[in-house]
Amino acid sequence: MDVKKFAIGTLAGGVAFFLLGWLLYGILFMNYFEANAGSATGVSKESMNMVALFLGNLAMAALYTLIFLRWANISTFMGGLKAGALIGLLVALGLDLTMFGTTNLMTLNGMVMDVVVSTVMTAIAAGVIGWVLGMGKKE
Repeated sequence: MDVKKFAIGTLAGGVAFFLLGWLLYGILFMNYFEANAGSATGVSKESMNMVALFLGNLAMAALYTLIFLRWANISTFMGGLKAGALIGLLVALGLDLTMFGTTNLMTLNGMVMDVVVSTVMTAIAAGVIGWVLGMGKKE
């Protein structure tokens, strides 16, 4: 595996995940998710740990970069977008349905919207990863 491509794909994807999360969760859908919070209280931090948040985004990007480089041979934006949408949907469903079934963190509507937003965010970030992995390739 090309370590340089892995590092660049992970960094680009991590930044894309972080910025898309800020846009989608922090601005566009913030009020929706606040209105669809479950009955659990005291679970949100007043001030987010941005280092941990960015490292989590880097870890997600590393996962998709590894899959694309090692097993899927994805090196285009559209290839990354499609694979990211499918994998992102399955990961979001798995996590959100499990959390919905075991906690009071969000309503059913909030859970469904989180699956949609997470899938879109992952598709775009994975598209960026695919695009970066294909940079410099001769057609």
